[in-house]
Amino acid sequence: MKPDLAAPLASVNVSPWHKLTFISDLHLQPSQTATFEVWQSAMQRLDTDALFILGDLFEVWVGDDILDAPEGVFERQCCEVLQQVAKRLPVFWMVGNRDFLWGRQAAHASGMQTLQDPCVLETSQGRWLLSHGDALCIADTAYQAFRQKVRSQAWQTKFLSQPLADRLTIARDMRAQSEALKQSQSVWIDVDDAAALQLLQQHNASVLVHGHTHQAALHVLSSQHQRLVLSDWDASAMPARAQWLTWQSGRGFSRSAVLG
Repeated sequence: MKPDLAAPLASVNVSPWHKLTFISDLHLQPSQTATFEVWQSAMQRLDTDALFILGDLFEVWVGDDILDAPEGVFERQCCEVLQQVAKRLPVFWMVGNRDFLWGRQAAHASGMQTLQDPCVLETSQGRWLLSHGDALCIADTAYQAFRQKVRSQAWQTKFLSQPLADRLTIARDMRAQSEALKQSQSVWIDVDDAAALQLLQQHNASVLVHGHTHQAALHVLSSQHQRLVLSDWDASAMPARAQWLTWQSGRGFSRSAVLG
């Protein structure tokens, strides 16, 4: 019997593995061919024991039926890339704020195992925690209210019941509104360190790895706790951004530029 890849795992035992790779926030979309090509090339040469993708792999995901539609050529291409990686090594995936409508069909089309947010990693170095990170940006009260609404089963059922063309139009409008809001904001809102520390302590974990904020950095939360923020990917930016975070037994964490 095949495992249900869409059933989110609350924890993963990674202690047998010696090298782990983490990425997030690629925001893959048909209009950004440079980023897709860099990502596709990176996936083909990836050398690791397991890959963890912590949300916003896609700029938008309006429902798994996109995979059966003429409009879904790009999404099918991405799933084929992921399927090829998943044949070589375990690929774990956590939804983000852009692609939270990812479902069972997409999970099996890509070969990726879905993770809960947060998800515990049982490592040889103790417990770590993985998250997309958006739920920890608690100062952004407007976003948190929006997040609560769109993550409800009622909202998702209603949205997914609409024709695909309508959902694509709504998604475009929502992205445009989001970009306009970001341009108008004078204060950038980060993950709340106190909330991150509380989450780590709640799960008896020492390291939090997350994405969402696009601000790759190491934050020391206490003498025993830290959070590592993943880079976003944009191969068309100046300078281009494409980075993965790697943990290797005996070496710890390191960041590597995918380009160059």
